[in-house]
Amino acid sequence: MKIHEYQAKTILAQYNVPVPRGEVAFTVSEAEDAAKKLGGMVVVKAQIHAGGRGKGGGVKVVKDAAAAVEAAKQILGMTLVTHQTGPEGVLVQRLLIEEALPIERELYLGVVLDRVSGKLVFMASKEGGMEIEEVAAKNPEAILKETIEPGYGLSAWQARKLAFGIGIPAASTNAAAAAMQALVKACEENDATLAEINPFILTKDGKVYALDAKVNLDDNAMFRHKPMLEWRDLNEEDALEVEASKFGLNYVKLNGTVACMVNGAGLAMATMDIIQYVGGSPANFLDVGGGANADQIKNAFRILLSDHGVKAIFINIFGGILRCDTLANGVLAAARDLNVQVPIVIRMEGTNVELGRKILAESGFNFTVADDMRDGAEKAVKAAGKS
Repeated sequence: MKIHEYQAKTILAQYNVPVPRGEVAFTVSEAEDAAKKLGGMVVVKAQIHAGGRGKGGGVKVVKDAAAAVEAAKQILGMTLVTHQTGPEGVLVQRLLIEEALPIERELYLGVVLDRVSGKLVFMASKEGGMEIEEVAAKNPEAILKETIEPGYGLSAWQARKLAFGIGIPAASTNAAAAAMQALVKACEENDATLAEINPFILTKDGKVYALDAKVNLDDNAMFRHKPMLEWRDLNEEDALEVEASKFGLNYVKLNGTVACMVNGAGLAMATMDIIQYVGGSPANFLDVGGGANADQIKNAFRILLSDHGVKAIFINIFGGILRCDTLANGVLAAARDLNVQVPIVIRMEGTNVELGRKILAESGFNFTVADDMRDGAEKAVKAAGKS
C-alpha cells in the first residue's frame, strides 16, 4: 500500500527521524492557515503517489503566506504529469505546506527488501535529490549498502560507516547515524517494503532532516496496522483495481486488448508473456486465486468487461483447488448474467477437466476451447483482432 509523503513523515517522526515542520492542506484556505502558522518561507508540495513532482510544477518554494496562497491555487486541482504518472497525469487533491530549510547538501537514504537474501538492505548515497535508479545506472559505486540482520536492526557501527561514507561531517555523524537507525526501525515495525528519504539533507547549521519521504507498506501485513488502512487514498488507484480488491482478486490493469483470467501468479505472468509472444497485448494481470468460487469468477468477468479496451478474454486455468467444473459453471453464470459479447477462449487442465469441458460444450454458448496454452493465446489474439 502506497501512502503520501506527509503520512510517511508522520511515521518517521514517531521514531525520531528529524522532519521539517509541516501540515497537510486540502483547500487553499487550509494552505494559507498552515503557511501563517509556520511563518516565513514555506514549501508548497503536491501530494500524489509519484516522484518527479518538482519537475512537473508540483513543488514551489515561496516567501510568505500570501505567496503560498497563490501557489496553492496553482497546484491544488491541477493534473500533475511526471515521469511516473504517465501522460494522463494525476489530479492533485491535497498539499503539504512545510517550512523551508537552508540546505547545504542533499543525500540519499533508503531501506529496501532484498528478495534474494530475504533481508532488508540499507542504501546510502551522497547523490541525493536524484532517482536512485538513475544513480545506480550512471554511478553505481556511489551507492553504499549494508545488509540488516533480522531482529538486530542497523547496528551503530554500520550507521556510522555509512554516514562517513557519504561525507557527513564528524559534527553531524551521530545525528545522521541515529536517523538511519530510526529509519530501519520504522521500516521493520511497520512492515514496510520500502522506506526512502530522498533527499536526506544536511543544513547550513549542521542539522539533518528527511526533506522528502516515501514509504510503501506490505498489503499482506496490514491486519497488524489497521489504523493505517484509513490512509489508503483510493483516488490514487485505478478504479478497477480497487473494485477487484473488494472480492479478493489480484488485478492490475494494462493497456492491451486480450483480457486474462488465470489462477496463480506464476501462470498469470506466463499467460501475459505468451500473449505478447504470439503478437498480442495483455489487457491485465488477473489472478483469481486457487480457491476461487463461481461468484468470484463472475465478479472477475464483470471487472474485465468494464475495461472498454478488451476485445477478447483468455481464460487459462489449471484445476487444483479450483476445479475445472467450478470454473465452467462460473463462466456460464457470468456469460448469462452479464451478456458477454466479446469472444472467450478457454484453456483448462487438471481436476475434473473432462466435466468442465462437457459443461462448456453443452452450454449453448460459442466458447472456444483451446488444446494448450499456446493454442489458447493464438486463438485469443486472433479473436481480439477481429473484434
